[in-house]
Amino acid sequence: MTEVVEVSPRDEYNAELIANVHPQDWVNPEPAQRYNLVVIGAGTAGLVTAAGAAGLGAKVALVEKHLLGGDCLNVGCVPSKCLIRSSRAYADVRNAHQFGVTVHGSATVDFSAVMERVRRRRAHISHHDSVKRFRDMGVDVFLGEGRFSGPHTVEVAGRTLRFKKAVIATGARAVRPPIEGLVEAGYLTNENVFSLTERPPRLAVLGAGPLGCELAQAFRRLGSEVYLIDLARQILIREDPEAADIVAEAFLEDGIKVMLNSSVKRVIISPQGKVVHFESSGVPGSITVDEILVGAGRAPNVENLNLEAAGVEYDRRQGVLVDDTLRSTGPGIYAAGDVCSSYKFTHAADAAARIVIRNALFWGRKKLSALSIPWCTYTDPEVAHVGMYEKEASDRGIRIETFTRRLNEVDRAITDGEERGFVKVHVRKGTDTILGATVVARHAGEIISEITLAMATHLGLGAIANVVHPYPTQAEAIKHVADAYNRTRLTPIIKGLFARLLAWQR
Repeated sequence: MTEVVEVSPRDEYNAELIANVHPQDWVNPEPAQRYNLVVIGAGTAGLVTAAGAAGLGAKVALVEKHLLGGDCLNVGCVPSKCLIRSSRAYADVRNAHQFGVTVHGSATVDFSAVMERVRRRRAHISHHDSVKRFRDMGVDVFLGEGRFSGPHTVEVAGRTLRFKKAVIATGARAVRPPIEGLVEAGYLTNENVFSLTERPPRLAVLGAGPLGCELAQAFRRLGSEVYLIDLARQILIREDPEAADIVAEAFLEDGIKVMLNSSVKRVIISPQGKVVHFESSGVPGSITVDEILVGAGRAPNVENLNLEAAGVEYDRRQGVLVDDTLRSTGPGIYAAGDVCSSYKFTHAADAAARIVIRNALFWGRKKLSALSIPWCTYTDPEVAHVGMYEKEASDRGIRIETFTRRLNEVDRAITDGEERGFVKVHVRKGTDTILGATVVARHAGEIISEITLAMATHLGLGAIANVVHPYPTQAEAIKHVADAYNRTRLTPIIKGLFARLLAWQR
């Protein structure tokens, strides 16, 4: 029998989740004499590695101490996007009058019903990551904490797994900032915020990165009074400043109190709530809230793996140290996903797992750096990006040209009433080689993939102008950008030659 795992609250949906991804009646199988591949960690990277290797005929063991599916299924992408969808539904009703639609009476949010939907949808998706599904693929699933006991062995639940190759895919966890009184006051992270059943009337969100911004907007739209606090001078500090400004404007319209250039000094408990003392632009102040949500980054899960026994070097901030082929310093041991990568995204973990399968089992030399990895922050509007930013190119001494199409110039965005945003593409100066792009739009994450495909297949921006795009769509903005690039090729000399040719034909 496996260790009992609890997911709060106890209801039929969380019971279904546990039955799928950590069944209480699961009995670990008898280990094989030797495995082609032992995978420690059953988040996205581990699941993709195990499934892919088993599908190719490898003998695979998959080790997980908590819930299969990892952060993405249980406390990340899946529940957060369910929550965001409900918050968008409310915003659409709130703004319906802009489209000539009258909603009689006021729209209200049933927060407990919203969170029940989150749990219901998550449970439904959990079948994809279930223990039984992977067992049926031919994977030996071991529930328990895995630790290296030597360069070619892993111990789990009193069993020894011998391997030729191994993959560390233990992911990452939320970081707690060293704020006086925070632990005593209590706080939320992505790991427990989706267990809420009652809406916090007042919420402080510490950190204006992707997680903080997404959940700040979602909770505000669902009825919480929200304070978004960050030390930086813009939200989404990694993103294009113009993109961040557009999202910040949307936040202000939603009623989020954005507090930038601000640092939290301490938290104390009072009869009125949790008092957050901060300093903003050098001026001290305080706010009183009911809950504090921390979104201050991620730390790799490298503890308790006994990596030293396998000769695997690691850093507590960077995680397992790997080369560009994702090979660690341990012989035959690779790593994939958040435990070793600066790209802490589900799709990046998936891509890394595919590299590991090729390199570990088939002597491949595929490199992570060769991939074009996009990402998206699911605020409203969304911000999606791939490749270089303008500042990054400048810092590296790369001369670029930037082509921009604003959504208030795109017919479909105008008809949708979604004119806030743009498509911005950077090309190497003098060429149409795409170096990077940013899209700000309500569904930017659905739009960015066309540019990512062009980059991955070395298709230039000029060639995109030859791709027929359906009209009207917001993605047509990419074609407009490509047309703008092609117009720059019509130099005065070329225009003069065309004019003479056309005159001769008359």
